[in-house]
Amino acid sequence: MQITRRGFVGSLGVAAASSLVSTSSSAADKPAAKPNLKLAIATYSYWHFKEPKVTVQQVIEKAAALGVSGVDILHRQMDSEDRSYCQNLKRSAFRNGLDLVCLSIHQDFVDPDPAKRAKDVEHTKRCIELAYEMGIPSIRLNSGRWNTIASFDDLMKARGIEPITPGHTEDEGFKWCIDAIEQCLPTAEKCGVILALENHWGLTRTPEGLLRVLNGIKSPWLGALMDTGNFLEDPYPKLEMIAPRTVFVQAKTYYGGGEWYTLDLDYKRVAEILRKANYSGYISLEFEGKDPADQAVPKSIELLKNAFGIA
Repeated sequence: MQITRRGFVGSLGVAAASSLVSTSSSAADKPAAKPNLKLAIATYSYWHFKEPKVTVQQVIEKAAALGVSGVDILHRQMDSEDRSYCQNLKRSAFRNGLDLVCLSIHQDFVDPDPAKRAKDVEHTKRCIELAYEMGIPSIRLNSGRWNTIASFDDLMKARGIEPITPGHTEDEGFKWCIDAIEQCLPTAEKCGVILALENHWGLTRTPEGLLRVLNGIKSPWLGALMDTGNFLEDPYPKLEMIAPRTVFVQAKTYYGGGEWYTLDLDYKRVAEILRKANYSGYISLEFEGKDPADQAVPKSIELLKNAFGIA
């Protein structure tokens, strides 16, 4: 959302006002200002749901040592939702000179059972409130998927493609997802938390699916989360499609080979796609390789700094 400030002529007089218009016109001919990009680290980069668990607090300290600007918290990595725990994370980030920039949550709005969808709507609202308590301005949403392939490992073997639940249609899935997100938006607006819908698996596995949801809901509190590693084939045209709607970026790297797959991403090309879309904001590293994170995350940060021209 852009806020513009309108001036007035008042005592400046016509000549001065004309001068301002001339200056404004000249400014319009100049190249656009360089986007304001900052680097963050997703706590997921240090913990891929395997033991030993790396805590959010530990990642905050590691991120501060690496000199990035923010931390993107994986909700499932939090030790608690207690108020004291959340406030201590906020305090720790502040003391380490970091912003908490996103709360990446899991929920599923693609389920034939209305009661299950309602439960995930309430979970999402609760996470919006948690983000508000921690001063986090955005949360990562998933559309959800059909879950006809139960195992995530098997889903990845199938390249993220799964059959629709028998007796239902894709149109139904999109309606369920759109209705569920619309139920969450009043809470998001009240708390000042942007909902960032990721090009994840399920309905948003394709740019067309992601844009179908975004175009079905008119709200400044909803945008796209661009995950650079979730379009498995021919990613760049697909990233171009969602770039104009992007409000947050998660950038994957795969040192040591990926946990499920490996992509050879050209981050200078990704940076150019985002530049053309006038994207400003955070680039959050999601390291998803098998190398030790303490070695691979610093290499990944240098890679992203160089590609995006971030000092």
